[in-house]
Amino acid sequence: MRSSTRKARAANLRLVFLSVTTLVLVLRSANAQQTTLRSQANVVLIPTLVNDSHGEVVYGLEAKDFIVEDDGNLQPVRMDEAPEGQPISLVIAVQTGRRAAYEFPRERGLNAMLDPIFALGNARAALVEFDSQVKLVQEFTDKESGVEEALRNVEPGDDGAAILGAITFSVNLLKQESDDRLRVLLLISETRDHGSRDKIQNAVAHIGQANVLMYALAFSPGLSNILDTEHGNNNPDLHPEQSEMNPSPDLLAPLYMTVQAMRKNVPRTVASMTGGEYELFSTHRNFDLRMTSFTNHLHSRYLLSIAPKNPRPGLHRLRVRLKDSGKNSVLARTSYWAEGVTQ
Repeated sequence: MRSSTRKARAANLRLVFLSVTTLVLVLRSANAQQTTLRSQANVVLIPTLVNDSHGEVVYGLEAKDFIVEDDGNLQPVRMDEAPEGQPISLVIAVQTGRRAAYEFPRERGLNAMLDPIFALGNARAALVEFDSQVKLVQEFTDKESGVEEALRNVEPGDDGAAILGAITFSVNLLKQESDDRLRVLLLISETRDHGSRDKIQNAVAHIGQANVLMYALAFSPGLSNILDTEHGNNNPDLHPEQSEMNPSPDLLAPLYMTVQAMRKNVPRTVASMTGGEYELFSTHRNFDLRMTSFTNHLHSRYLLSIAPKNPRPGLHRLRVRLKDSGKNSVLARTSYWAEGVTQ
């Protein structure tokens, strides 16, 4: 009797094992099919911010209110609900090279502006500094005190400003964060890149592939120099190697500013192509206002997406607009990078 019972139990265990094994194989097959479908669908995420004529965020819109074109071709638009209390992973990339040291006093409100982000209780932040080189000075942490301490210890760098290198480095850090987190890059730099080997199109592709939201706060070395000269804040002894410093008012300053404005603005270009935000600051008050906008807009975007069929490999142009825009403005990425189809 015991022998037959043991045999029956063994048979049942084998049946259970085979059933579980079959279920696992089925689930694996289903997951593989889902992964393949998602890959073939080429879903393009388009976080979109809508403001009214007063700069206030517009809420309550639906997918049917938006028009999205991919290289001029209309695409069906889907809108996903942002998860309530979605965790944030933030990389703060701060320029320390060239004239950046003169901007540190204007940026002193950065710590206070980070309070609302950490107050959510689910934020992680890292700090990156860059001059001609890029380095991680604070790895991801959920401790606000760690980031604050790192920011207080920022020191002037050399005569480089590898902006594109810093963007790529920061995006690679964010790629390591889980997909359920909102990945955000806060870039604080001048407008021109000095020393990067990276290309703008590569930075744009990296941001798009990693679904990173970029916010750029930039300063103009020419404008800051003029303001500091007028206020008597320039100190040639502090940074004698910076030829743009003038101890007295420079009559050629307006011409210098015009030339600077004609040169490529890297943060603005990358932010525009990826749907990020770009703001220029020249005073401490400007900086604080821009940072307030940054924190307010983090969870104010509509999560639009499209799924182009068989998109050609390479850079695609996106256009996002409202069917009835009125006086509202739309901020969204203007491009995405499609990989070649893998057989």
